[in-house]
Amino acid sequence: MSIKLITFDLDDTLWDTAPVIASAEVVLRDWLEANAPILGGVPVEHLFAIRERLVQAEPGLKHRISALRRRVLFHALEEVGYGEKQAQALANEGFEVFLHARHQIEVFPEVQPVLEILRRHYTLGVVTNGNADIRRLGLADYFRFALCAEDLGIGKPDPAPFMEALKRGEVEASAAVHIGDHPGDDIAGAQRAGLRAVWFNPQGKAWAGERAPDAEIQRLSQLPDILASWR
Repeated sequence: MSIKLITFDLDDTLWDTAPVIASAEVVLRDWLEANAPILGGVPVEHLFAIRERLVQAEPGLKHRISALRRRVLFHALEEVGYGEKQAQALANEGFEVFLHARHQIEVFPEVQPVLEILRRHYTLGVVTNGNADIRRLGLADYFRFALCAEDLGIGKPDPAPFMEALKRGEVEASAAVHIGDHPGDDIAGAQRAGLRAVWFNPQGKAWAGERAPDAEIQRLSQLPDILASWR
C-alpha cells in the first residue's frame, strides 16, 4: 500500500535541540537569580536530584515534561524557604520564561520547503515526546495534528502515540511512515505499531538498534525520493 500519512518527530529531526535547551536553561537561571535570589545560586545538580526523586515517586511524570519542570522548580523554591503560594507563582513564571526561550529555535533550512512539497500529496502529523508547540513555531499549517506525550500521558517508544496518529490520520499502519532521529523512540516505536520508519541520521552514525530502519536519510530533502520509491 502506498504511503498516505507521514508523522514527524520534532526535536533533533526538524531542528537541533541541544543548543536551544542549553540557552533556555541559562535564561531560566538568570531569571531565577533576579526574581528568586535565594534559589538562584543553587547548583543545577540539586535540581536534577529533585527531578529524579519526583520521577521515582510518580513515574508517569517522565512523559509530562512541562509539569515535571514546574514541579521541580516548585519543590526547589519551597525547600529554600519560599512559601507555598509564592513558590507556586515563581515556579509558574519561571517555567513560562524557560518555555519561551525553548521555542527560540531555527528549523533546518530544508524543513519548510520539504514540508511544503509533502503536504500536497500526504497527510502530515507530529508525534513527539517533547514540549515544543508547532503553533508557536509557525509550523502548524503544515500538519493535520500534533501529538505530544504530555497530552497523551504516554510517550514513544510505546506504540500508543503511533496508534493515535493512525486514528487521527484515518489510515492503516501499512499506509503510514514516521520520520525521526532516535533509534528506540522513533524507529523501534513506529515499527512496533506497524508503521514504516525513516531514520534521520545527519551525522552518519552507525546503526546500533535491533531491527533496521526502513530507510535512512541524512537530509530531509532526501525524503520525497524515498517516498516516491515506495509507490
